[in-house]
Amino acid sequence: MLWAKSLSRLPGTGEYNKFYGSGVYNCAGCGTPLYKSTTKFDSGCGWPAFFEGLPGAIQRTPDPDGRRVEITCTACGGHLGHVFKGEGFKTPTDERHCVNSVSMKFTPAS
Repeated sequence: MLWAKSLSRLPGTGEYNKFYGSGVYNCAGCGTPLYKSTTKFDSGCGWPAFFEGLPGAIQRTPDPDGRRVEITCTACGGHLGHVFKGEGFKTPTDERHCVNSVSMKFTPAS
């Protein structure tokens, strides 16, 4: 399911770019939990950034050109964005999951 690939927003325009509520980000396509809000950080790239996904929730596939790694929902295959490594962010994983806001729905902590 590649529905979100064509719905990417311009940098800085996504609903969750500057949103920092406590809870979980779920796949907009199937509802699978993808990211805890505690893993979100401001990378300055203009899209929501996370340093790790929930175990087993994110599928990684290198792009054909080898420059990026696409991330998709493991459950439904919906496009989420791309993951980048080694950019020097002070996070536990030194990864940046650059995720399209339209590919997620936020559920507040109860």
